Amino acid sequence: MKTTFPKSPEQQLEELLQGTAEAISKQELLEKLKESYKEGRSLKIKLGMDPSAPDIHLGHTVVLRKLRQFQDLGHKVQFLIGDFTAMIGDPTGKSATRKPLSREEVETNAKTYLEQVYRVLDKDPAKIEVRRNSEWCRPMAFDDVIRLASQYTVARILERDDFTNRMKEQRPISLHELLYPLIQGYDSVVLQSDVETCGTDQKFNCLVGRALQEEAGQKPEVILAMPILEGLDGVKKMSKSLGNYVGVTDPPNEMFSKLMSVSDELMWKYYELLSDLPPQIRQERKTKVAQGQYHPKQAKQELAKEIAQRFYGETKAKEAWDYFENRHYMDKSIDYPQVTIEPGSYKAADFLVKVGIAKTKSDAKRLIQQGSVECRWEGEQGGGGAKITNFNEEILIGRRSVDKVSTGGKSGTLILRSGKVFLKVTTT
Repeated sequence: MKTTFPKSPEQQLEELLQGTAEAISKQELLEKLKESYKEGRSLKIKLGMDPSAPDIHLGHTVVLRKLRQFQDLGHKVQFLIGDFTAMIGDPTGKSATRKPLSREEVETNAKTYLEQVYRVLDKDPAKIEVRRNSEWCRPMAFDDVIRLASQYTVARILERDDFTNRMKEQRPISLHELLYPLIQGYDSVVLQSDVETCGTDQKFNCLVGRALQEEAGQKPEVILAMPILEGLDGVKKMSKSLGNYVGVTDPPNEMFSKLMSVSDELMWKYYELLSDLPPQIRQERKTKVAQGQYHPKQAKQELAKEIAQRFYGETKAKEAWDYFENRHYMDKSIDYPQVTIEPGSYKAADFLVKVGIAKTKSDAKRLIQQGSVECRWEGEQGGGGAKITNFNEEILIGRRSVDKVSTGGKSGTLILRSGKVFLKVTTT
């Protein structure tokens, strides 16, 4: 049965290259897309993941989301669980030899992989094929390994930066580490992959796959290398071992709160690699923040909500937003500075000057324009703070009103926030 594609090869190429760090090569990918379109044949898109830890995180989803794009465009994913290569241990980026995992450890880690991966990928059998490289690696005889090793030189293996650096620093390199790129490359030969997706740190291993495919008389796979997502610390690659990760199985409240800890600068890279918003909308939001028309915290909340909603749905994502606001921004148990004013009705801009949040009325209007002022009545349930959006908005304090009701017949306490400045406002 022939595949019908929703977009032309040129349109597919444009979409697939978005957010990609490097393509080897664009022209080859276009040719493969044209050929598959003409023949009505889906391309085979490979991703190998070693179950070296039991959970996957948002860093992994950068490349998984690219695979989902391929699926939505009519192609088939080859999701390869590297249960054999995980026992060797990928030396990429390692400054020392990593202790190989046992088969039992690998199997334990692999148990939850598919469940987590299917939070991103379509599990329709017509759109994904799941394999394990132990299928062909474990039966290999020693002479098979020698024949495979003869197809690549030591000099080329040692071109890898991590190997070169370790040699310069006189750090040991175990022989089994040199075999890792060969085995990963051999996976592509067995699967006859058309495209391999990876992080930029895996580019060398994928290049070995291209070379081995050519040796086997196959058309070399195209490599789509995706950017590496820094962790919450903004410095190192997202990693569970470093504790700077957001797991795809993290509870929604925890996921939302972790994402809110990302720096304002790094937030835009998270937007680029994790958001489904069109590029023009992302750029518009970034421009508004730069111009002071949109508060960075609001932009970050919208991103955190989008990601939480992807894994848990709209209701849970909204609850996570509210939980974060209640816990971190409007917590009545926190002893905020207190200001006492006369009861009455105040225009919003005048009120900010009155309580000392703003020095002048112009300053107050600027803060309101930026969307950085929120208020909440202590004890009020649900939601975060209500954003003040109008200079002339009426704020009633110290008296009952239909929309601001003090509890128990007593004057309420208003919690006011502007950026990182908090006040409790009470009346005489």
